[in-house]
Amino acid sequence: MKTDIRIIAGALATLALAGCNQSEEVPPLGTAQQMMAQEMQPTAEIFWGSVGSASELVDGEPVFREWQPETDAEWEEVRAAAQHLGELGEMLMTPAYAEGRGEDWNAYAQGLVDVSADAQQAAIAQDPEAVFEVGGTIYSVCSACHRMYPPEELPEGVTVDDVAQPRPNEDLTLEEYTEERDAD
Repeated sequence: MKTDIRIIAGALATLALAGCNQSEEVPPLGTAQQMMAQEMQPTAEIFWGSVGSASELVDGEPVFREWQPETDAEWEEVRAAAQHLGELGEMLMTPAYAEGRGEDWNAYAQGLVDVSADAQQAAIAQDPEAVFEVGGTIYSVCSACHRMYPPEELPEGVTVDDVAQPRPNEDLTLEEYTEERDAD
């Protein structure tokens, strides 16, 4: 009987120590919802906003305008945004974000990684039509994932802006921001 108790006690102690040595991966950018608000959305908006067109009335007259990056530095900012979206997609596949979610979570994240590579190529080619087109594909990948994994419910009266940390300086380029963030 004493031997059985010792064996059980030893097994329990071993399990307890093994549990202490295991460390759950902590999400490096907060919850998935915080990551989306603080990193993914601002980065996607840099890419999506880089090329476009608008029609508006000015003094009662229709005015059509188009925009796209003009300088190599502006195109580099678009490329860097595409690269960062891919990096965020990779991060979504880590256990810190994927654990406890369905297998399709990683498929959506891989889709973001894949389309981000296409987005980088469009920016490198300085092709505004390709940037616009692949921007739509990025949007489709994100929307499909959000349909399967809608944002978590926040407590009543709390918005994503309440839990999201704004960028330290909105005037920084994405590259400057990520360098500053990574230096911390």
